[in-house]
Amino acid sequence: MNKAVVSHHEAAHGSVKTYATGFAFSIILTLAAYLLVVKNVFNGWGLIFALAALAVTQLLVQLVFFLHVGRESKPRWNLTVMAFAAMVVVILVFGSLWIMKNLQYNHAKIPSTEQIIKDEGY
Repeated sequence: MNKAVVSHHEAAHGSVKTYATGFAFSIILTLAAYLLVVKNVFNGWGLIFALAALAVTQLLVQLVFFLHVGRESKPRWNLTVMAFAAMVVVILVFGSLWIMKNLQYNHAKIPSTEQIIKDEGY
């Protein structure tokens, strides 16, 4: 019975080959993102979308090759945890952007009285 537990435990983890493949993909994706920025391949929104696509791909590589998301015994539980983590990340990102926008608005310049009246809707 001990062998069955060991073989099941080993099946939950990856082999050296899967870790090396994941590591290689991670390095390639990181270098691709770096080179997109350094070589000015895209500008503006094109660069942002390209980096976002590379980031999502990097996330999927990390989940599959290192966290072994596709090989779990209880996929519903892992999906719930992933959804909660994604929700936390979205709240943090958009909350931070909202705070930074407010800081920029409130500290960019000293508004005139007319601008304050216009902003407040009087």
